[in-house]
Amino acid sequence: MLKLLVIGHLGRDASMNTVNGRNVINFPVAHSERYKDAQGVQVERTTWVDCAYWTDKVAIAPYLKKGTQVYVEGTPDVRSYTTNDGRNGATLTMRVMSIQLIGAKNADGTDAAHHVAQPQAVSSPSIQSMPAHVTPVASVGEAADDLPF
Repeated sequence: MLKLLVIGHLGRDASMNTVNGRNVINFPVAHSERYKDAQGVQVERTTWVDCAYWTDKVAIAPYLKKGTQVYVEGTPDVRSYTTNDGRNGATLTMRVMSIQLIGAKNADGTDAAHHVAQPQAVSSPSIQSMPAHVTPVASVGEAADDLPF
C-alpha cells in the first residue's frame, strides 16, 4: 500500500460533482518548501497535488476555500500526458481517504492558524453556569475521590 500525506494550501475553491451517483470533491493542494541549494542560494519549490475526495460527507466542501491550509491523507497516483506541443508532462494526484482543516485565511489575507491570540484572564466556571450534562473535574490541589487505582 502506498500512502501520501500532504500539508498545504488549497490553490482554488473546491468543486463538488456527482459521478455515477457518488459525490466527489475535487481540489488542488500546494505544498511549498524552502531550502538552500549547493551554492547556498535560497530556493522555494512548490509541489501541486490534485485531490479527489469520494465521500458522502459533503458538509466539508463549503470550508475548502482557496488559501485554506489542510492536511490530507490518501493513495497517490502519477498521471502522465503529452501536451499539444509534443512535450511529456505528469501530474501528482491523490484519492483522499481523510482530510483535516488546519488553518484558514483571515479577511486581511494572513493565515488564521498562525495568528497569535493575546493572553486573556482565565477563570474557572462556576458549577451553576455549567450545563446539566457536564460533570466538573476536580481543580488542581483538590483530591479526587474516585481514582481508578
